[in-house]
Amino acid sequence: MRKSKLAFRSNVSLTLCYETIVVPEAYIADYLIEGCIVGELKAIAQLAPIHFRQMDTYLTITGYPLGLLLNFGALRFFDGVVRRVNNFPHGTPPYRQE
Repeated sequence: MRKSKLAFRSNVSLTLCYETIVVPEAYIADYLIEGCIVGELKAIAQLAPIHFRQMDTYLTITGYPLGLLLNFGALRFFDGVVRRVNNFPHGTPPYRQE
């Protein structure tokens, strides 16, 4: 990402807000890229439903329109690439402001 000169942040703490409850640092996203993509890296044999739910939660909290799950443990690399969308191309209002 640096070589491509993309703006990104790694290991970003996400705050969960629900009604009057605020939980700072409830989640940690691997990457937030260019202000519109959430990137999650895994190295496991197979992605499970919890990984998709995790990505959906990150997309909801950030309001970003696109999420990429990259699983480096898959037998073939492209079997480990999953794209998730959140009201693409604009996203939704974030649950918290960054």
